[in-house]
Amino acid sequence: MRAVVYDRYGNPDVLRVEDVPVPSPAAGQVLLRVVATSVNLSDWETLRGSPAYSRIGGLRTPARRTLGSDIAGRVEAVGPGVTAFTSGDEVYGDNLDLKGGFAEYAVAPARVLAHKPTALSFAEASTIPQAGVIARQGVDGARPGQRVLINGAGGGSGAFAIQLAKRLGAEVTGVDNAGKLDFMRSLGADHVLDYRRDDFTRHGPYDLVLDLVAHRSVSACRRSLAGGGRYRCVGGSVPTLLRVLTAGTLTGLVTGRRLGVLVVKAGPARFAPVADLCVSGDLTVHIDRTFTLDEVPEALAHVGEGRALGKVVVAG
Repeated sequence: MRAVVYDRYGNPDVLRVEDVPVPSPAAGQVLLRVVATSVNLSDWETLRGSPAYSRIGGLRTPARRTLGSDIAGRVEAVGPGVTAFTSGDEVYGDNLDLKGGFAEYAVAPARVLAHKPTALSFAEASTIPQAGVIARQGVDGARPGQRVLINGAGGGSGAFAIQLAKRLGAEVTGVDNAGKLDFMRSLGADHVLDYRRDDFTRHGPYDLVLDLVAHRSVSACRRSLAGGGRYRCVGGSVPTLLRVLTAGTLTGLVTGRRLGVLVVKAGPARFAPVADLCVSGDLTVHIDRTFTLDEVPEALAHVGEGRALGKVVVAG
């Protein structure tokens, strides 16, 4: 089979397409013919090996030769002990531990997969498991009339988060680069900020901040919050995350403004409700561009360099 592989951390030019053996599913695993895989910022980070936590399991060389975790496809075979799926089933899920989605075939634990809703295309389904879950859990608890800010709102998770926060009745501010301002407005954002011109921590105050690209100081983030407000970050540099976990926690105890890292809970039970909203039309999947397997380097750069409006998909 054809697969996009890499053997060292670096920029997209370290990637190449190779013919490799089709993997065999072990106990509890499923082999699927990949139809679509969406690109997440985590793919870009694991390609480059930065931030440092992206090297978990492979400090000097990548733990997995093929990236791509948000997959959708058809079951080809199942390993011993798998009873939930059979050959021909259409499935999707977040295969974060094994990855392998940028290939013609991939193996995944059955527990991370769900049957694909017939109303969603493979490309649409592939956008949901990671980005949709981050967005849903990131804005959870927002209430009507509250002021919610989403930093990095023009990307995959952000596009879902704007819509979900609006469904909860919040007044939403989206932050991203100037090329995404109109896109964020089209998703329902009440206010938009270009991060190159405006420091969101000097606006507000906000009842909830979901920071998808965290790098600001704890004091600046605290400044952006209203009394009793919450700041949640996903990703960012290791020093930033450590500061939020330590100084942010102490600041919260003193000021009542809670700062923390969002610990995302993954799996079908978490992404299926997001898919249901997409099926019902209450949530829209926005696919910016679709790339081929040979174009995976371009797809990763498009996301990693901040050019994607919503999600990017690799389809065979």
